[in-house]
Amino acid sequence: MALSCGIIGLPMVGKTTFFNLLTGAGVETSAFFSGKTTTNTGHAAIPDERVDYLAQMFKPKKTTYAQVEVIDVPGLVRGASHGQGSGNEFLTAVRDTDLLAHIVRAFTNEQVLHAEDSIDLLRDIETISMELLFADLQLIETRLTRINSGHKKKLEHPKEEEVLKKCQAALMDEKPLKLLQLNDEETEALKHITFLTNKPMLIVVNVDEQQLSSGSYPQQQQVEAYCAEQGYTLLTVSALVEQEIEQLADEDKQLFLDELQLSESGVNRIAKAIYRQLGLISFLTAGEDEVKAWTIKRGLPAKKAAGKIHSDIERGFIRAETVAFTDLAACGSYAAARDKGLFRLEGKEYPVKDGDIINFRFNV
Repeated sequence: MALSCGIIGLPMVGKTTFFNLLTGAGVETSAFFSGKTTTNTGHAAIPDERVDYLAQMFKPKKTTYAQVEVIDVPGLVRGASHGQGSGNEFLTAVRDTDLLAHIVRAFTNEQVLHAEDSIDLLRDIETISMELLFADLQLIETRLTRINSGHKKKLEHPKEEEVLKKCQAALMDEKPLKLLQLNDEETEALKHITFLTNKPMLIVVNVDEQQLSSGSYPQQQQVEAYCAEQGYTLLTVSALVEQEIEQLADEDKQLFLDELQLSESGVNRIAKAIYRQLGLISFLTAGEDEVKAWTIKRGLPAKKAAGKIHSDIERGFIRAETVAFTDLAACGSYAAARDKGLFRLEGKEYPVKDGDIINFRFNV
């Protein structure tokens, strides 16, 4: 099953713009509160210089990047956890995602209204965080009521009620559940319940061009401190600048980025951060037909990784002929890498590494 990222935030912060930039979907955006309740779904290709390098080497008929599913959900407003605005649709849409990317607005634009009538990043981050927290509290209260509704407790796990109360106490203390250190048994007791505050979170500050150039925006230090305390990854990107970059010819894009003293576009940084936060890595296959990045969870054994390509390859797995991309790139060719003995034959339990180029040997 494909892992997914939900793009969340208040209305009018740039969520749908970022969704379009990541997926190329071209969904309509508005400068006014539309009260939209529809969810947009698309796929974001994960930029990968290794795929680009191998495509240059092999000139394949097809080049395929890793992808993640991206979901653009309706804007959240204060009180959403109690059904305000598009609250229920929002909570349903994000409950099943694996990661949340919260877009926060730092830019000022009189033509684009703000849900709270002023720019206040910390307030906006905390508004969304509290809505997620309240939603989790409601979920726990509903579950505890159900457990105790009959003569006999209806538990999924002997420790379920005890761990739910532990989570409830943390949430009442305004602590997201991702900061709660649960042991293996406690985690197992709640594995049938999906909590919003337990999901990894990216905070993406949407700045204007001047803020991007200066490297500063209002409340920056407080936002950085808050994200460090909560364990959130923080990125600063300008949707407006990203849209300008998108319009440029490829040869002009890097010149524009150089002018802004950026090594790569913000959309690329977001896509890569989503991939990392989901605990994903890519192994590569390369040939004249196709160069492809395959998505796996970090630490997956070689035999299981083979199954990502085809179940027959996993079933008949013999060995994985492997070379690290960094070794191949340093040598400049397959022949030179072979001469230096950098190709390895790995067995079925070998934990595949990010950037491994693999040719699976199998027999069925």
